Amino acid sequence: MPDEIYYTIALTRMTGFNAAMALQLYQALGSGQAVYEHRNDIGDVIPDATPRLCESMKHWDDALKRAAAEMKFITKNNIRALAINDIDYPQRLAECPDAPILLYYKGTADLNQRYVLNMVGTRRCTTYGQDLIRHFISDLRQLCPQVLVVSGLAYGIDICAHRNALQQGYETVGVLAHGLDQIYPYAHRDTAAEMVRQGGLLTEYVSQTEALPNNFRQRNRIVAGMSDCTILVESAYKGGGLITCRIAQEYGRDVFAFPGAVGMAYSEGCNHMIRNNTAALITSAADFLETMRWQTVEQQKEGVQRQLFPDLTSEEQQVVSLLQQTNDLQLNIISVKTNIPVGQLTALLFQLEMKGVIKPLAGGTYHLL
Repeated sequence: MPDEIYYTIALTRMTGFNAAMALQLYQALGSGQAVYEHRNDIGDVIPDATPRLCESMKHWDDALKRAAAEMKFITKNNIRALAINDIDYPQRLAECPDAPILLYYKGTADLNQRYVLNMVGTRRCTTYGQDLIRHFISDLRQLCPQVLVVSGLAYGIDICAHRNALQQGYETVGVLAHGLDQIYPYAHRDTAAEMVRQGGLLTEYVSQTEALPNNFRQRNRIVAGMSDCTILVESAYKGGGLITCRIAQEYGRDVFAFPGAVGMAYSEGCNHMIRNNTAALITSAADFLETMRWQTVEQQKEGVQRQLFPDLTSEEQQVVSLLQQTNDLQLNIISVKTNIPVGQLTALLFQLEMKGVIKPLAGGTYHLL
């Protein structure tokens, strides 16, 4: 694997910021090392490759030197390099046509968590936006604890989402527009350090890459691609958050927007998307979960119960559900509360005893095992 990472890093340097071209070469040959081995016959592998590409792919010296330096950097700083064929690479992102062939990751979170959402919006969020994030993440944590929260570590909505996720015990990942040798903005370095312990930092850029404007636009596709859905909290009529929403739509992912007051500058983008049906209206964690059909804690418990007792009839399940609420009930009380006649109930209880679900106790009481 070290050799493969070495050549894949070099391949990203060979193709510059053309993620689609790097992905095409990587998928055509199966690995970064294989691309290097076919550097002199790229035209045979990709018939529509331009003469310029074929010629440029023959000269790897500078790219390999840079890759060697990056290998030293990531080893020294305990950074993981995740190639697109790595099982720990974000699999949702791997489905996208312009996915990076390599990501650099420092953190503890599972990037393939059961549920992944991202929250984006203005860098000048208001008290209203901060309150929306705080209440949403707090309520979501109570209802559905298996969620990874993703954003971009920027000012405003991003950092508010990260900090509330940390506070509520969620893991949260920041996708950066530069290398992992720096934190931008610098004011967020303490939060970033906390995220490494409870989430992580992720980027497609090698060290010493500056946070250039175009990098942020490229970064947005990772934020959108690695998530099940995008939530726009506050945005002006034109803003970076809208770019992430558009990319998410192109990837076929769900997009939500919180409504804002009419006429307020940082509500215009959200209200516009809701009005044009390009984003679903969101007002609470509960309606979000219902729309996404993510299982709540209670639904997961019910699912486990169904797995534990898969062969129960509807009447047997009714008895079990009652004993789950109040265990050790007498026959006549069970009959009253389930509205099942005593004669029929006696047979049901015997069947449940045979299945090892309940056991009779002294005094005609039944106990759920």
